[in-house]
Amino acid sequence: QVELVESGGGAVQPGGSLRLACTTPGNTFFALHHMGWYRQPPGKERELVASLTITGVPNYEASVKDRFTISRDVAKNTVSLQMNNLNTEDTGVYYCNFVREKFASWGQGTQVTVSS
Repeated sequence: QVELVESGGGAVQPGGSLRLACTTPGNTFFALHHMGWYRQPPGKERELVASLTITGVPNYEASVKDRFTISRDVAKNTVSLQMNNLNTEDTGVYYCNFVREKFASWGQGTQVTVSS
């Protein structure tokens, strides 16, 4: 079973930035998967906010486009999410997982809180 570990969350003020990272202690090679970052706001469903195809093409949910950047470090086998100009609506627990294939087990996620 694939294990995913998210890190990098925290509490920031509106306009701030955070960089999230997704790693795995197992042998899953992220470059062979369409990877995504999902966000679950308080009291709401989990939603896909950014994804990166196997060929390196990124896609973003409209509300994060031009603020978030998803990237992959093949050598380190990590998938990152650079989040800039954060606003209160970005608050939630962020998870990484596959896209368009059977999900791996969901990790603990990393909490992002944006408030003044």
